[in-house]
Amino acid sequence: MSPAALLTRPQSAAALFTVASGVLDTPIGTLNLMATSRGLVRVGFGSREGHPDPMAGDPMAELVESSEPSWAGGGDPAWLDEPIGQLREYFDGSRRQFHLALDRRSTPGFYRRVLDSLMTVGYGTTVSYGELARMAGSPGAARAVGTAMATNPIPVVVPCHRVVRSDGSVGQYGGSPDAKSWLLSHERSRHG
Repeated sequence: MSPAALLTRPQSAAALFTVASGVLDTPIGTLNLMATSRGLVRVGFGSREGHPDPMAGDPMAELVESSEPSWAGGGDPAWLDEPIGQLREYFDGSRRQFHLALDRRSTPGFYRRVLDSLMTVGYGTTVSYGELARMAGSPGAARAVGTAMATNPIPVVVPCHRVVRSDGSVGQYGGSPDAKSWLLSHERSRHG
């Protein structure tokens, strides 16, 4: 096929997904949210105390570059109403569990299995990377679980902050280790 034909070939309507985006100020910094008609697709960290999230500058560009489907803006802002409301409740301490539709088209096989297993880790509790690997049916894949946590597109809602090192230390976190510590402390103070 010629380059000209590639440029003029129509894109399938099924391959283009519209995304609504918005922001929410929280105790751990600004969260950049994106949702499709199917559900929440992305939670990115903004800056907190001078520590910018590398994805905070242009979260739409990051989403477009990282996923198979084609994403475009122009989505219905109402798609964000429920995620924003539930996140506010979580941060004010009145919500312990999220009941949100999630659009996980951009999360592949093993990572999807790990994140599904992570959703069973309860509020105020933690699990090690190795324990989560076993829960996902892949004992010995603790490093791969770490990569799944680092690439989790929906942190806080899909609670990767609940995964800690085997010695109990916090470890890394996309929003910053301070944000992870805050989230764990927030949940522990209301757990029980």
